[in-house]
Amino acid sequence: MQKKILIVDDHDDLKSALTKVFSKIGYFVKTAESRKEAIELDQTSDFDLVITDLDGDKAFPKKETEEPADTCLPTKNGEEFSRSFVKAFKICATNFQRENFDEAELKDLFETILNYKAQFVDKTNTVKHIREKIEFEFPSAISLMHSILDYLMKRVEKVGVVDTENSNLFIALDEAFVNAIKHGNKFDANKIVRISAEVSKTEARFTIEDEGEGFDVNSIPDPTDPENLFKASGRGVLIIHNVMDEVRYNERGNRLEMVKKTEAEKSDR
Repeated sequence: MQKKILIVDDHDDLKSALTKVFSKIGYFVKTAESRKEAIELDQTSDFDLVITDLDGDKAFPKKETEEPADTCLPTKNGEEFSRSFVKAFKICATNFQRENFDEAELKDLFETILNYKAQFVDKTNTVKHIREKIEFEFPSAISLMHSILDYLMKRVEKVGVVDTENSNLFIALDEAFVNAIKHGNKFDANKIVRISAEVSKTEARFTIEDEGEGFDVNSIPDPTDPENLFKASGRGVLIIHNVMDEVRYNERGNRLEMVKKTEAEKSDR
């Protein structure tokens, strides 16, 4: 895909020279005279790189009554010079206040920036269009469960299904894993727990299967019944049903399938 560069500069000769250089090597180049003109362009977010030498009042116009703003330009004062570099770094500026670039150096610099963007920015957008499938098999040990649980939560958050800080998904998965190890396989290290997860931009689908005898889901005491308030059994299954959007057990009762959808997906239905 052709990379797009926006050049914002009030020097016509420089704009013309840069446009010629980068158009020749395959970039789409758009120019603007000022910051105001640039932000009025349609779909400014489509540009892969913005080049500008505007600074101070030219780049960020201020009202006459306002105090002069700190800029990202180095000053002669040592302390202010350091602060300027830190500020420039935070806004992803590179080699600011630098003069006498030659054409080859500019090409290398821009290629480095665009490669970085492709790897660390565009990649995170692309992952939203991928369905990822993950499978685990492990002996019935709680100690092995935690690293798998942490890994799955990171993958779910990476794709954007849930905000793990504000979700009870961890609790539901933890309950399901413990049930498979404790109640299904009864801590028998010779029996395996199998976990699969399919994660996409709209949902996370989990399957947890143990090698135990299974159980009748309908025989679990209702934990909301006043007579069962002080009984521990059934609470884990209730939590899973409350957190997940879909919950299904197989007939034997040793395989659990559950689905967590994004808020956007649920609101569209």
